[in-house]
Amino acid sequence: MLRLRKIEPSDLPFLYQWENDATMWADSDTHNPLSRHDLHQYIENTTGDIYRDGQLRLIIEESQLSTKVVGCIDLFDFDARNRKAAIGMYIAPEARGKGVGKQAVQLLMDYAFNFLHLRMVYAIISVHNIACSHIYEQMGFTPSSPLANWTLEGDAILWQKSQNHGVV
Repeated sequence: MLRLRKIEPSDLPFLYQWENDATMWADSDTHNPLSRHDLHQYIENTTGDIYRDGQLRLIIEESQLSTKVVGCIDLFDFDARNRKAAIGMYIAPEARGKGVGKQAVQLLMDYAFNFLHLRMVYAIISVHNIACSHIYEQMGFTPSSPLANWTLEGDAILWQKSQNHGVV
């Protein structure tokens, strides 16, 4: 069973490892390593309120016999007026291929649509990231726009999922 929770100071080692995994930088638009100090400041200053911070990063935990941190998932580029945000996630290598990404996206979508009342969530995924595209497709996201030459690595696709709350 998975749960999402707010970042805590004890998550610093995980974030440091994940944010500095250069093999993932092309998929996250990261272009430089982050220091422990940078991440400590981020953890200290984030409120966990998407309206104040413009983003929301949550830790993905497995909570069966013991609690194990297996990744993080974000809502970012938050647009309060149009009630939309981008989604991104990082799943630790040892947790990949086990349904963690799909479960985490489902939990975040439930929160985004039912609590934050977002109308749309979107992800920009490299055409080379087949595993991630597969997760979003399974979760009901629609590929809506090809993005030619989006990064140095090549093309990407904009995936989106909309929720109608009866508001026009």
